[in-house]
Amino acid sequence: MATITAAMVKDLRESTGAGMMDCKAALTENDGNMEAAQDWLRKKGLSKAAKKSGRVAAEGLIGALTKGTKGVVVEVNSETDFVARNGQFQGLVKMIAQVAFDAGADVEKIKAAKVGDVTIEAAINDAIATIGENMTLRRAAALEVKQGVVSHYVHGAVIDGAGKMGVIVALESPGKADELAALGRQIAMHIAAANPLALDPSGLDPAVVKREKDVLADKYRQQGKPENVIEKIVESGLKTYYKEVCLLEQAFIHDTGKSVAQAVKEVEGKVGGAVKIAGFVRYALGEGIEKQESDFAAEVAAASGKK
Repeated sequence: MATITAAMVKDLRESTGAGMMDCKAALTENDGNMEAAQDWLRKKGLSKAAKKSGRVAAEGLIGALTKGTKGVVVEVNSETDFVARNGQFQGLVKMIAQVAFDAGADVEKIKAAKVGDVTIEAAINDAIATIGENMTLRRAAALEVKQGVVSHYVHGAVIDGAGKMGVIVALESPGKADELAALGRQIAMHIAAANPLALDPSGLDPAVVKREKDVLADKYRQQGKPENVIEKIVESGLKTYYKEVCLLEQAFIHDTGKSVAQAVKEVEGKVGGAVKIAGFVRYALGEGIEKQESDFAAEVAAASGKK
């Protein structure tokens, strides 16, 4: 039987991030074979990850990455906000964004993609085993234009390119790349603040528009307005609604006297060509996830064996 030295344990710990006693056990179980020990730890990590997979992961980080005409945004969730400040988790989010940039926005393809000899899915599970919280790659989106730029903005950034909210926006234009990038960042900041639902009215979900029309119509029916008058009032009300939720019609946060469409049109001379907003994606951390309420004091007391 091989002698397990402190140096072997140290090397295994550095290569896997696992605990010292786990590394020693892995080497002992596998007669000092480093690769077999790494596999043993990974399998053990997967087992640990499975035990944590039922926990709600609604914290974490949004990662955004743009280069030239391409950009991606990803959401990687954890159970607590503490993990967002963990260097290993932050590195994982940046790595996932880079892989998504190359592999595309399909979550399963991202998880199956490899960095070196390890898949992203294995890297996530290794992080779960090491940090001790459930983590998930929840979603990803990508934008690309043939000519122009894709810009991004990260709000509440804890590191470069990762924070509590991420926006990417695509601008199609033959204009100057540096001017386009500056404009794109301004528009991305606007999107973060104003939360548009679509680029223009044609992009809105018909069910959302119908609901808005029904609410407006019912409101004026209750006031006793005749149907022909209600129809005109509803159409006027919808125009106001579009200004609130459609990006091109919203008041530009950097100059509220103009709509976003007007602001873009006005800078075309400086940019050196026509500019079209081709699309945008806005991810806010944990949106749509039903978070579990917990009594933190009770959890600490339980963990220490107190009632």
